[in-house]
Amino acid sequence: MAVHEEVKPESAPEAEGEPSSTEEARAASGEPTAREGPSEGTPEGEGYDIAPVGAAASPSQLGTRRFVYAGYFAAAIAVAFLASKVIDFGWLKAQAYKPAIGEPSDEIVMPVSALIGGGAALYYWTHTRARELADEVAMEMSKVTWPTRTEVTNGTFVVIVTTVISTVFFALMDKFWGFVTNLVYGGS
Repeated sequence: MAVHEEVKPESAPEAEGEPSSTEEARAASGEPTAREGPSEGTPEGEGYDIAPVGAAASPSQLGTRRFVYAGYFAAAIAVAFLASKVIDFGWLKAQAYKPAIGEPSDEIVMPVSALIGGGAALYYWTHTRARELADEVAMEMSKVTWPTRTEVTNGTFVVIVTTVISTVFFALMDKFWGFVTNLVYGGS
């Protein structure tokens, strides 16, 4: 299934028998057109680039917005984690002063922390400036040219080899200067 970055609406309705340029391109590449439907052997729902009306949007249809959603979700989890640690710490300090409070209870700490994390994410989502900034960052990150697997593998290999060579070099230099120091100062 081909994934297109942007689906543009057709400017004018096509005549019933006249194929559009998009359909001609799909037919040339062997993909099913909107009039043909999925080819035989294709699971139901595959073969189309556009989700049916009322269906959930796929990640490719969300564009860079999916990264913004993921960022807000990750931030909510991070805030909830930090809040749970702060509440646990505060609870332990309060217990030291008043033992009747008892040990921190995860049944209380975790839901309160989740509410704090979700509230923080919701607060920043409702403030348009923070959301616009997140959208702009996601848009700029989508323009980044990421390295290929081969480039990453080659770079990793170079780093590992350089690290090994440097380690051996400095170990030999340490032994050499230790030997010279022992000769000069008469150590054991």
